[in-house]
Amino acid sequence: MGFLGWLEGAHSFKPFLVAFDLMKQFRFTTDIAAPAERVWSVMSDVERWHEWTASITRVKRFGSGPFTVGSWALVRQPKLPPAFWKVTTIEPGKSFAWTSLGLGFRAVGTHCVEPTPAGSRATLLLELHGPLGGVFGRMMRRLNERYLAFEAGGLKARSENPRFRRAGARAAS
Repeated sequence: MGFLGWLEGAHSFKPFLVAFDLMKQFRFTTDIAAPAERVWSVMSDVERWHEWTASITRVKRFGSGPFTVGSWALVRQPKLPPAFWKVTTIEPGKSFAWTSLGLGFRAVGTHCVEPTPAGSRATLLLELHGPLGGVFGRMMRRLNERYLAFEAGGLKARSENPRFRRAGARAAS
């Protein structure tokens, strides 16, 4: 039994666990007037995210080849330290999830697209797990919610208009 298992089993720590959730989740869903294939193309081209969302300064993929399970990227975001993300699951054309480790927590970002009669629906999910996941999530709630809204809005704009670039976006370097 690991530390968290022991902690969860220790009755004297139950109030602590209730007060400090071990996970925090943020979700944003948006309808997009573009086919799911187009949204997936934009969503999975992570090195171009900085062109359409203000929440990303730069994404640098490591290695060459397709975006698959095991792919790594260094993500730079305003107001946050650079973070390495590793793709852990991928369902081409539908979804991918990647994971990043922080001090005392693990972040999981999931990006999904599904077809709808009017085009598609994208869902962005950020989960913060671990002993400090809930604490960090509460401390960064506004920033996380704002960044998910930026990403959803930018994904929608770029998917509906392939030439869309956010104001101030730099060319890929």
